[in-house]
This record gives sequence, structure tokens and C-alpha cells, in this order.
Amino acid sequence: MYLEELKEKLANSLGVMATDFVYPPQASMGDLSLPLFNLAKKLIANPVELAIKLVNQLELDKSLMSQIDKIQAVGPYLNIYVKAKILAQATIEQIQQEREKFGSNLLGQRDKVMIEYSNANTHKEYHVGHLRNLFFGDAVNKILAFSNYQVIPVSYINDFGIHVAKTLWGWQLGSQRDKWQEELAQGVHKGYLLGACYAAASQEISADEKKKIEVAAIMKEIETRQGQNYLLWQETREWSIEYFDQIYKELDIQFDHIFYENELIEEGLNIVNDWLQKDILKKSEGAIIADLEKFDLGVLPIIRSDGTALYPVADLALAYHKFSNYALTESIYVVDVRQGLYFKQLAKIFEIAGEQFKISHLDYDFVTLKEGMMASRSGNVITYRQLLAEALEKARVEIAKRHEDWTEEKLQTIAFALAKAALKFEMLKVSSDKIIVFDVSEALRFEGYTAAYLQYTGARLASILRKAKMNSFAIANFSLLTQDKEKQLLLMLQKFTEVVKVASVKRDPSLVARYLFELTQLFNDYYHAFPVLKTEANLQAARLQLLTATQQVIKNAFNLLGLDYLEEM
Repeated sequence: MYLEELKEKLANSLGVMATDFVYPPQASMGDLSLPLFNLAKKLIANPVELAIKLVNQLELDKSLMSQIDKIQAVGPYLNIYVKAKILAQATIEQIQQEREKFGSNLLGQRDKVMIEYSNANTHKEYHVGHLRNLFFGDAVNKILAFSNYQVIPVSYINDFGIHVAKTLWGWQLGSQRDKWQEELAQGVHKGYLLGACYAAASQEISADEKKKIEVAAIMKEIETRQGQNYLLWQETREWSIEYFDQIYKELDIQFDHIFYENELIEEGLNIVNDWLQKDILKKSEGAIIADLEKFDLGVLPIIRSDGTALYPVADLALAYHKFSNYALTESIYVVDVRQGLYFKQLAKIFEIAGEQFKISHLDYDFVTLKEGMMASRSGNVITYRQLLAEALEKARVEIAKRHEDWTEEKLQTIAFALAKAALKFEMLKVSSDKIIVFDVSEALRFEGYTAAYLQYTGARLASILRKAKMNSFAIANFSLLTQDKEKQLLLMLQKFTEVVKVASVKRDPSLVARYLFELTQLFNDYYHAFPVLKTEANLQAARLQLLTATQQVIKNAFNLLGLDYLEEM
């Protein structure tokens, strides 16, 4: 990137670090600025006097000054103004050359990392809370891959827990079993239906000890892998897996592999027995636990007192499988904040066992409704299907207002792209440490900090470039791009690589989302202020080249967030 290279040259000349340079809050304060407090302290100098001295020093460097319009000493700051023509040519030519790779970097050094996300449970509904995990994990996956990591995206499905037994109990013995059978006969998706069954069964079982015993018996039978409940588990499990696959396909999510808990239990139990012999784990009141109190990590239950396995059993086996079979540098888990302690415990157990596994977790805060917290067992959720249907209808109505001549098929196609983008962007624009209070109406607004605004900007750009008939461009003279807004747009394009790097280091897609919004705002401000198609040929050519570069960067940012770029809207 041109700006990065320029910062390196300036840093070498001044004896500072390239990272010491900042971007001023206002264009009038320069394109780059160097605060001199640290350097002045190091040199035991007055920062204001040092600024003046450094201006004189840089002005003697003819190579640097050929790229710089002017340098100003403003108090303890060194403000640098880059030549617009050089900035324009360097930026646009690089984007034209690199196209969909523009913004990528070598930060990851081809380290092999596995990122595990969308760890849903079979026999439960896929709801709005799951979507945050799914979209967050997928965006981090894309950002890391763009930063030269070898990324292996995987999912781990819990298909063998007590929640399965509750659902099967409700399916066969619950008071609403006739309802489930009736809805099944009516064609309701089987995987969807299991989630409603689980919620109803959980409420019915919660205060009845006899029913809890019945559920425990079902769980035991499933674990023995024999009997009618085991056969029913196999059948209903396939319903959920088919349902999840359908969701991933609709949302353009792809995994290299999907692991299932039931496939790992046996190996996990062998590890537990081995670790018992080595005193890594111990028995306590009939249960098996990992006592991590001396590490201030509490106690982690592994096996229940009734002998049934808890979820760490499969996780132990899965970690060994990952590092043994994939030669990973790191295994990343995307989990909500409630599971943060658990993954610290897991990492510590492997450390005690002498394994050199680099395990890290990316946690994110809750998604709540305006009415309060969601919970699958109480049924207080907005399901993915409900949310998608509402988003689709609202998007379709808005598009139909603008395009009465469009066919129903075209309306539905664009509406679906808008609905998907709205769901994804609402989950990604907020940093992971912030709670999302999900509001469907807000998520689907066609103005402000929303996906629809971004997509509309992309469609506007595409329309301008179609009208321009790109193949008939005159020769672009970049020295004609003299407007402040043009330079601001070029500087913003230059920043894309830096934003991707920081987002990769912090594993924070919200940084890309914020950048994308600011870039589209800058473009819209520019387009409203200056004509592009109605101006003389050479200036038009230069501005169209600038818009083409802007479109490419918007597309690249869209790809990192998993959003569809729409040519018309």
C-alpha cells in the first residue's frame, strides 16, 4: 500500500516507527500526522521546537518531497500533506491490478488455524442468538484467510446431550405429542418442529421428578446405542442435520468439516479413564471432575454421578483430533461469554496433561429481545425461520414500491439478498463485547447504519458505471482529481489494508463494518457534491476510475462480511 510505504520512508528518515503516524481528524490538519511527545521525551527536546526542526530536515530529502505537497509544524505535531496526483495514481493502479485481492496482506504467514463456530444443538431450534455466532465466526474466518492464514472453518454439533432425551420424551410422552404429529403431517419442517417440541417438553418436565427420571432413562438408552429410543434418536437427528444444512446453504456458509458429539464420546471416555489414572482428573461424590481451584478456575464436572457424560468428554477428544490430524498452529472457538470460563478450563487441563495445544476462544455478548433474554427451553426466542420470513416480507414491500415493473421472481431474489444482508450486518456491526438488543424493524431500515444503505450505495455505483460505458473511457488524468472530497476518498481506499490487518489481529469484523459504512458515506457525499457523467472527458475518465476503484473496495469489504453486492436495487 502506498501510504504504508510512505509512512515507512518517513519513519526511517525521522527515526520513529511507522505506527507512530496517525490520521488527523480533519482534512485541514493533513493526510498524516506525527505526534512528537514520545520522540521529544526520548531526545530530551521541546516538542514544538522539534517539530520545526524536523520540517527543515524533511524538506532536504528530495526523494520524499517529490511525493509531498507540504509539511507543517503545528505545535507538537508534524502534519504531512501528500500530493493528490501521486496518491490517486498509486491507489487506483494498485486496486486495478489486485482487484479482489486488494486489501489482503501477509500477516498470517500461512499459519494453520481452525475456527469452530455455529455449534448448534440438534433437536433445538435455530434462533436469532445462533445467528450472531454463525455470522461472527464466518466473518472472522474470511478476514483471517484474507490475511494469509490457512483457515479451516468447522462446526461442532451437540447431538448427544440431555436436551435430545427431553425432546424425544416430548415427542413420545409429552402432553403436546398429538400436536407435533399433526404438524408433521401438515408438512412443517421436521427439524424446525423439534425445537418447538424441546421448548414445550422442557417446561413440562421442569417441575416433575417422575418425568425427569423418564428423561434420564431415555438418555441412558441412547448412550447404549440400542433400543427404540436410540433408533428414534438416529431418525430425528437426521431431521436436524438436514435443517441446519438448509440454513447454511441459504446463508452462504460453508464448513470444511462438521464434527458430531456422538462420534467423539468413546474416545473422550478413554481419555477420561487415562487421565484418572494419571491424577489429572479425580472422582468426587460419584462424579468425575477436573479440580482447577488452585488456578482460580473452579471445578469442571466431566462425568455425572449417574455415569452419563458431560460435554467436556467430547471436547477432549475433539481437541486431540484437531491437533493430531490437522497439524494446527491454533484452534479457535467462537462462543458466547457464558462459556469463556469453560474454555479457559479446557486449555488449562491440556496444559496440566503436558499438551502444547494453543487453544483460544472468541467470545461475544448476548443477543436479547426488547422483551428480555431469550431461552430455547422456555420458547422465548425469535426463530431463524420467523425472522427470515419477516425480513423477506418487509424487503419485498420496499423493493416493490420502487420497481413496479419487476417480475415476482426478481423481487423475491433481491428481497432475499437484502434480508440476508440485514441479518448479517446487524450481528457484525457491533463489537463482540457489546450486547445486541435485536429489533427486526431497525435491522431492516433502508437508511442509516444498515446493510440496505450499503447495498443501495453499491447499486448506485454500479448504475453510474453502466451508464458511463466503461470501455469508452478517455485517458484519465489523475492530476485533475483536485477536490478535497476526492482526496478523502482516496485516503479511505488506502486505509482498507490497515483496517483488515487490525481486524485480523483483533479478530473483530465490526472494524470492517464501520470502515465500509464510512467509505459508502464518503462516496455518497462526493457523488452528491460533484458531477461525474456530466463533465469534460478527461475529468470524467479520472472520476470514473476513482469510482471503479471505490466499487472494488466496497465489493472486497462486502465479501469479508458475507454480504451480497447488488448491481441493482
